[in-house]
Amino acid sequence: MIEERLDRQLRIKGWDQAVLSGARVCVLGDNDLLASLFVLSASALGINDLFVLAPRLDEDLIENARRLNPKFNLSFLDGYYTHAALDDIFSGCELLVDLSRYGLANKLAVNRTFRAGSTLVRAFNYQDSAITGIRAFTYMRGREWEELESVVSADNFPRKHPDDPVLSTLAAGIALEEVKNILMGWRVSSQLISYLRDAPDGVSLDPNVLVIGAGSLGNFVALGLAWSGIRRITFIDPDLVEVANLNRQVLFHDAIGRGKAETLATRLNKRFGTAAEYISRYFKRNTDISPFDVVFDCVDNFETRILISEKCADAGKVLISGGTSPTAGQAVFFNPLSHGPTPAQLLGLYEIAGKRRLDQVERVRESCRYHPDPSVIMTNQIIAALMVDAFRIHLSGRTPGNIFYDSESDEKILS
Repeated sequence: MIEERLDRQLRIKGWDQAVLSGARVCVLGDNDLLASLFVLSASALGINDLFVLAPRLDEDLIENARRLNPKFNLSFLDGYYTHAALDDIFSGCELLVDLSRYGLANKLAVNRTFRAGSTLVRAFNYQDSAITGIRAFTYMRGREWEELESVVSADNFPRKHPDDPVLSTLAAGIALEEVKNILMGWRVSSQLISYLRDAPDGVSLDPNVLVIGAGSLGNFVALGLAWSGIRRITFIDPDLVEVANLNRQVLFHDAIGRGKAETLATRLNKRFGTAAEYISRYFKRNTDISPFDVVFDCVDNFETRILISEKCADAGKVLISGGTSPTAGQAVFFNPLSHGPTPAQLLGLYEIAGKRRLDQVERVRESCRYHPDPSVIMTNQIIAALMVDAFRIHLSGRTPGNIFYDSESDEKILS
């Protein structure tokens, strides 16, 4: 069961699950969702032993983490990192992940890492009066340089601060990508990783949203939309939940054999009080998208992505299209009023798919069981967060850019 749950990432060339499963990782959190999201994703990845020092964790996310991974062991200490005398609680940890938002903890974490000759992954939501986003940095002895100052929070002591779950999803994914690379001995980024943009104005719109695909991207897009206050969401997906989905589809821990779209809509409504609906069938050329204001493309095959692009162009619908591989992905924004290329045209999907039509390629329910592709949680949560953030920028009256993610580059996030 456990081997099958992790099957998609075990297919990645050079993957060493034993290193991840045997590691002990320590996490510093704050009074927000970031540490909880990191714990959830780390559990799905198969990191079995986490110690977290934070004033709180989200009970629902932690329960999901426990149920996703039967071997998961979480040690949680309710508190703040305020003195070097606490360093002993981190004994046995292979690396430290600092997700806190107060400078005292940031400085103590760097100091401990320097003295121990170990490694620190720092990630956090960044915000000032006009700019918001995330920053992340991997620190080890020898990286004592100026940019280190930019990852130390301005507020020295713990205090209340804005909590942006969408950006926290992005920051957690970036941090976990670096943690995975450190544990496996793969190259980590040598630069400060940033995703910064103008802070959007508040909006009071109530758009009707269609999400096509309720799998890996769909799970994180669903969470992001609900956290953003979107109530009217419809999910289209004909597939059933499989064990091998559970390394990245974090809301399906006990839904094996159930419909993905139905499960996702039901769980969103229960947790957030949304008015989510579902359609358990394939998206086809005759699917009616007229009731919807915005369409999210979260599917995993080129033919359907082409069809979604064509349908949205013909119907004049805003489209946010996401695609992922184990190491990369993109979030592409299309507004038909701008008369630019569709996502299918921009990404060259016609050439990739050999210009086949969707109705010439019949998919099979549970097709990933028979055509398994490597997949990992981090790229899915990162791209989903960028897709939802593009949507929020659009709702504020601005035009989001296309964002590309490459886990093997130093910058990681490219526009």
